[in-house]
Amino acid sequence: MTRPASVAARLARCGFADGARARELLGPQGLGVWSDPDHLPVDGAEALLDSFARAADPDLALLQLERMVEAERRAGQPAVLDAALSDAPLRERLIRVLGTSASLGDYLVANPGEWRVFGETEPVAPIAGDASDVPALRREYRRSLLRIVAADLTDGVDLEQTMGDLSALADATLQAALAIAAAEQPAQAKACRLAVIAMGKCGGRELNYVSDVDVVFVAEPAGDDGDTDEALRAAADLASRMIHICGLVAWPVDAALRPEGNRGPLARTLASHLAYYRKWAKTWEFQALLKARPAAGDRALGERWLAELQPLIWHAAERPEAVDEVRAMRRRIVDAVPRDELDREIKRGPGGLRDIEFAVQLLQLVHGRVDESLRSPSTLEALRALTDGGYVGRADGEALGKAYRFLRTVEHRLQLQKLRRTHTVPDDPAALRWLAHALGYTSGPRRDAVEAFHADWTRHAGDVRRLHAKLLYRPLLEAVARVPSDELRLTPEAAGARLKALGFADPAGALRHIQALTGGVSRTALIQRQLLPVLLSEFADAPEPDRGLLAYRQVSEKLGSTPWYLRLLRDEGPVAMRLARLLGLSRYATDLLSHDPEALRLLADDTELAPRSTEALCDGFLAAAARHADPEQAIAAVRALRRRELFRVACADLLGLLDVTAVGEALAGVTDATLAAALAIANPAGVPITIIGMGRLGSAEMSYPSDADVLFVYEPPAGTPDDAASAAAHAVAEELRRLLSMPCPDPPLGVDAGLRPEGRQGPLVRSLDAYRRYYARWSKVWESQALLRARFVAGDPDLGARFLRLADSVRYPAGGLSREQVTEIRRIKARVDSERLPRGADPATHTKLGRGGLADVEWTVQLLQLRHGHDVAGLRTTRTLEALSAATDARLIDAGDAAALAAGWRLASRVRNALTLVRGRPVDQLPRHGVDLAGVVSVLGDTTVEDPQEFLEEYLRTARRARQAVERVFDAG
Repeated sequence: MTRPASVAARLARCGFADGARARELLGPQGLGVWSDPDHLPVDGAEALLDSFARAADPDLALLQLERMVEAERRAGQPAVLDAALSDAPLRERLIRVLGTSASLGDYLVANPGEWRVFGETEPVAPIAGDASDVPALRREYRRSLLRIVAADLTDGVDLEQTMGDLSALADATLQAALAIAAAEQPAQAKACRLAVIAMGKCGGRELNYVSDVDVVFVAEPAGDDGDTDEALRAAADLASRMIHICGLVAWPVDAALRPEGNRGPLARTLASHLAYYRKWAKTWEFQALLKARPAAGDRALGERWLAELQPLIWHAAERPEAVDEVRAMRRRIVDAVPRDELDREIKRGPGGLRDIEFAVQLLQLVHGRVDESLRSPSTLEALRALTDGGYVGRADGEALGKAYRFLRTVEHRLQLQKLRRTHTVPDDPAALRWLAHALGYTSGPRRDAVEAFHADWTRHAGDVRRLHAKLLYRPLLEAVARVPSDELRLTPEAAGARLKALGFADPAGALRHIQALTGGVSRTALIQRQLLPVLLSEFADAPEPDRGLLAYRQVSEKLGSTPWYLRLLRDEGPVAMRLARLLGLSRYATDLLSHDPEALRLLADDTELAPRSTEALCDGFLAAAARHADPEQAIAAVRALRRRELFRVACADLLGLLDVTAVGEALAGVTDATLAAALAIANPAGVPITIIGMGRLGSAEMSYPSDADVLFVYEPPAGTPDDAASAAAHAVAEELRRLLSMPCPDPPLGVDAGLRPEGRQGPLVRSLDAYRRYYARWSKVWESQALLRARFVAGDPDLGARFLRLADSVRYPAGGLSREQVTEIRRIKARVDSERLPRGADPATHTKLGRGGLADVEWTVQLLQLRHGHDVAGLRTTRTLEALSAATDARLIDAGDAAALAAGWRLASRVRNALTLVRGRPVDQLPRHGVDLAGVVSVLGDTTVEDPQEFLEEYLRTARRARQAVERVFDAG
């Protein structure tokens, strides 16, 4: 006897959310297995309650069972309840299905007697092929589906068996639908041979409960002398009818993976398919063919089609763009997911099924050309083969396999509930609880089912994200770096193909570098084996992976015996990744590091990469110079410090730690310190001389290729004849230029005094009085313009200050410019545009002299300074952007035009710097394609741009807007 209180508790323990409703449905007015109100008189009732307790939704299962019983009573054939009470296996299958799938429960209610399939004991097999018309096929399909679901939920059938059964059912349904279509259209059936090729999940024998079935149709004339056009028309009619039948019976058939997609003909001949794939197919289409297999229709034709395409599939990875195209396709899939669903999408979101499938498929494309064991359409079979072959580490392969099974099982349970296509985990608490129970999670005093599910999901998704990022590179290390060459299971050709697919242009050379770094049993080799997976992945993402790997080998050979080197790479988290980025992207940084390997220590800490102040640099450079009596040794010490500082700035720039303004200031600070130290070395007698920075040095807006534009100013000491003082000052300036121009491997620092009075025709050094006389009598407007950027850099500060007071009277003339002077500036600018642009240069993408480039913006701002600097204090600055901002505040320029000019200046400056970093030498021309363009995009680190051509278009748009502003302000203002 069960008391009422214990009855309620029992129902709660069974998981019923609505205990009162459950008692009603179990009572005399419902199933009649619960005597009102106290006990269970019917044999099997206790076992029935236990089955409800194991259901995903006991309330739903009970409701649906009661509806089934009522439907049978109305039909006069009550049997399901007796079967459920007496047949334990049938009861378990029935209740599990009813508690998991509302849609299948509705089907069983609407079709009394169909539940009997749960009592069949033979192995699950599709029987849809026996159907002779659409209603019969629909009925047989549902029966087979019910048996598959029941086996999945209760009989311990694993995921692969379930997916295989669903795929076999799809094959049988396709075959039956085609047979029905042929029976309806006998003339068309006689006119052609038609093969149905399964693609996607069906092709991989990993079909979902609710999924489109992807197919491709191949047709040939029925006889050797048959008409091909007639055969294709007949095949299209049969295929169309088959698609329609399958939609009525089970699921949509999607033929969009055929050549040309939905725009192409529904059916093609084998020759037409081959012609398309040889000439037009994209990488993703070959990726899709990995899962192709004959599923229905003329099997011989289907097998022939597949065999003919095999060579094309397994050479697809040799295409230079293959890896990039697969990666880009994955990114596009992620981008297509609605942002509010991204974290709940188990298929397309990060850490989802697509991450696993894309990683496995890319490895198949890369390695399957030489290893036929990898040529399986099934993701799990292919993953096992990759693991067994050493392409994927065993732990990684096991983790990915577990994650795939988990995610696919979640997907299955989500779809079973309402037989609706979905891949999104619900955020509703009740729906989440149902899902957790459907997956077998149970709640207890110390364990909540939903929390346990979330913990497992988070763990698997994290594993997938991590392994997806590194999977392409681990196989290389497993098979090449860690295994002795005589024990490698891979041929050299296979290893070469894998390296080539990673983006290495010279796989054999890359392989030699890897073997040199990892060969032997030394501790150095062991640590290198730990590091190379990460480094190779970074090199592979660079436009020229070979160069990065070679540079890494060179640095390692220089520092490999140094105790701290490999410890630094292994133990200091950011160093290895940063080093890989620098070596993979920048010849400039690589060249600096190759001559100063100790500078690698700077990468360990962001604070070490922060540019040092000009004062600190000057103190350090002057101290280094003072330690050597010989001028050449002294300048060598200064240049070594300059090399270290350039590396510091370049690293901070490449790693995104500095904006373009800070880079210009840092480079100017290094140049100031270098000139100050060189002047001290060249001027041991202390001649009163000062260096005035001009151009980009004067404005502290230097780029990596900038020369040091300077003026040399001296003042004769009291009592010294002017000729002698001039000769002494001239000797100092010449010695400074000689010391800084001595051959060395560092980036050169050209000292250019071309902006002095009379240009290169005038004396290299003038006294302050000579400058005063010249500017008073002979100065031209271009010289006033040049002085806009003049600032003190090194030497006698008092002399420098007096020169700048003189410069102010010239660069900010009272009353501004005359009309004739404005016209002259415009004339000079037009001449510069026409004569200084290098022959063959593209004016649209030349960062310095091109349309909307640096010169355009700077001349426009400088014209505003010359015209209004005497009135507007904010314009009296050497900085371009500061002056532009002051002009905007003073309403001398429209805010929109100012914004366009500023954007153009910043982008051109960034690109000019990036070009030098990438190429390792001064470059002003942005290429329109190629690895240098890709390198610039990578250096600039714009994560919103995936295609270098997108960046090129953005540059052209920005420059065009800047040029339009120049035309409004400079040309017409």
